[in-house]
Amino acid sequence: MSQPPAIFDTALVTAHLARRPAKGDFVTELVLADLEDRLGALIRDFPRAMIIGPDMDLLPQTLRSASAQISFERHAAFARDDGIPGNEGDNFNLIVSILHLQVVNDVPGYLARLRARLAPDGLLMIAALGGETLTELREAFLAADALVFGGASARVAPMIQVRDGGALLQRAGLALPVADVETHVVRYPNPFALMQELKDFGAANPLVDRSKKPATRALLAAAAEAYAERDADPDGRVRATLEIIWLSGWVPHESQQKPLKPGSATTRLGDVLGLTDNNPK
Repeated sequence: MSQPPAIFDTALVTAHLARRPAKGDFVTELVLADLEDRLGALIRDFPRAMIIGPDMDLLPQTLRSASAQISFERHAAFARDDGIPGNEGDNFNLIVSILHLQVVNDVPGYLARLRARLAPDGLLMIAALGGETLTELREAFLAADALVFGGASARVAPMIQVRDGGALLQRAGLALPVADVETHVVRYPNPFALMQELKDFGAANPLVDRSKKPATRALLAAAAEAYAERDADPDGRVRATLEIIWLSGWVPHESQQKPLKPGSATTRLGDVLGLTDNNPK
């Protein structure tokens, strides 16, 4: 079977991550805090769990569900070509992938390989940057490229849309799929402060088909001006959208809830609501 065309240069992503300062970042901290809350709401034991992320040192070794402590095997997302350690049939009860899916070239294949490492009734949880992330920066660079070079170039990577999340989970063979989104607005003193933080995060342009035209001073100045015109607040600070998509699904198991067959209901909705033919309202 032919491989899908590469969108992201994973070797470049790895090189960018290797140059990051040895410290955490607020996006990872935000995602891990949300993960702790989500796991804490589950009344479930996970005897064998794995967590995958770009920086293994930032990943937690333990968290808790509502009923038990969870001990994680931690793995770096780009240590292998597919980012997934182990072998099919490893029988993990829980796999968590954070801030990795948005730079995976073969998303359906990646999800299928994760699912293959889960035990029956095992849970897959994924946090990834969503499609509305950095829309302001994307639009500013499109305007700047048109002004300086006379055409548009891809300088901000495309990301997953939440509306596609459930379908991707079902395609991977997961049951009870859930996709939801957390949207945050982050403010910066100016567009250059945002660009510098992205560089510090190792989040520079990872596209294979990235523009060969350098980001000149004229381009950066035009992008900063366009950004400020569109997305500056009265105090001069600029807004940046951060969208985090959460996906979760379970490996099918006979103990899971199943939808009733169409036509199998034994009670009319009108009866439950107290409606009759003589009292339609």
